[in-house]
Amino acid sequence: MTAAQQTPDPEQFRSYLRLLARMQLPPRLVPKIDTSDVVQQTLIKAYQGLAGFRGSTEREMAGWLRQILANQLAHLVRDFGRQKRDAGRELPLAQVVDESSARLEAWLAAEQSSPSEHVQRSDLLLQLATGLESLPEDQREAVELHYCHGWTLAQIATHLHRTPPSVAGLVHRGLLKLRDQLAETSG
Repeated sequence: MTAAQQTPDPEQFRSYLRLLARMQLPPRLVPKIDTSDVVQQTLIKAYQGLAGFRGSTEREMAGWLRQILANQLAHLVRDFGRQKRDAGRELPLAQVVDESSARLEAWLAAEQSSPSEHVQRSDLLLQLATGLESLPEDQREAVELHYCHGWTLAQIATHLHRTPPSVAGLVHRGLLKLRDQLAETSG
């Protein structure tokens, strides 16, 4: 098997990267920046630097792509956010992206530690990102805000201009669809 065959394809991480970008983009920049464009630039940079990638596993590829994404987001935030910055409140964007990835992994599984379980969790994480993208926009946003950002139903209701019971329904229906999608792809 050649090295090219062993290296995971960065394209398979597109949905995962879009999810991370949506999670990390400051709310004030959401209307100004298209996460699909950020991810596209991330993948272009990855393909340009693929010869320099020294890993061979999906986990290593995901980490490398997270770094490239963090750099892309940092450039955008810097370009858009020069006027109103509170440097004391900012974390390095790479750290924030890594923390988001860790929250997603924790959401999927509690304490899996064997190498095969890590591979299964990585596969599930990619399936989850793809599944989230296929949800209707309001369900996707409600599920991401609740489970990835830790927002309460009341906070989401205010943000989406809905009632808390309707947000609870969005989250519930979104989770049911995700569960069905994950069951279809794994079995």
